[in-house]
Amino acid sequence: MTAHHAIRTESLVAGYGGRRVVDGIDLQVPVGRISVIVGANACGKSTLLKTISRLLPAQQGAVLLDGKRIDQIPTKELARTLGLLPQQPVAPEGIAVADLVGRGRHPHQKLFRSWTTADDRAVAEALAATGVLDLADRAVDELSGGQRQRVWIAMALAQQTDVLLLDEPTTFLDVSHQIDVLDLLADLNATRGTTIVMVLHDINLAARYADHLFALCQGRLVADGAPAEVVTSELVREVFDLDSLVIADPVSGAPLVLPRGRHHSRADVDAAALHAPDPTGDLR
Repeated sequence: MTAHHAIRTESLVAGYGGRRVVDGIDLQVPVGRISVIVGANACGKSTLLKTISRLLPAQQGAVLLDGKRIDQIPTKELARTLGLLPQQPVAPEGIAVADLVGRGRHPHQKLFRSWTTADDRAVAEALAATGVLDLADRAVDELSGGQRQRVWIAMALAQQTDVLLLDEPTTFLDVSHQIDVLDLLADLNATRGTTIVMVLHDINLAARYADHLFALCQGRLVADGAPAEVVTSELVREVFDLDSLVIADPVSGAPLVLPRGRHHSRADVDAAALHAPDPTGDLR
């Protein structure tokens, strides 16, 4: 099991140049749980994650890790606690899977210390956990999108951090591989207790896999909590400017957002949804 680390932000402001993208956010990341940041395009989701990971410096306020400002923590020490999978990472041309995953061991390397059996074991465990052990000798650029994403996650796992931050890990994947990757992360959380924070653009996948949601709108945190508490038709309208019906997902029981649109809205859909059995067998 992993160690538990507390992450929170205080009046956090971040952005690019003189432009504020994240504007005064206070949040507390639940320890040992899966948290997902949701919101419309350009609302500040990725900027918030980058600032939490110190990839982007805060303009005002602070990110705190175990009560200490993250900008005061030595780089290698931070990299042994926080693992980051950025959006659309690029691998060196021709690099083999095992070599890329091995780069996750760099934070554990000391000056003049050679590769050890512990490093070998960490890489092998990461490859096995992500189901890519049989691809160890393959070039990363020969793999499918789903396989490559698993390899990048394996590199993050080899880093053996207690917190894993992922920026849209399902982007450009087909629906089967999206579920595959999210199931993998859920397994990691369940078996190791890893605290996971990720950005997802699909509100329904976020609601299904998250223990906790952070909903952003125009750079501000407008709601956070369990998906059942956060995902409402009112919230979807505020955050995504979308008219929708929210029902219980018949598969997971999580909130399921049904966009109305202009061409597929039935007058009787609300009544039908309200009287449909929910996953527990009760009438809604």
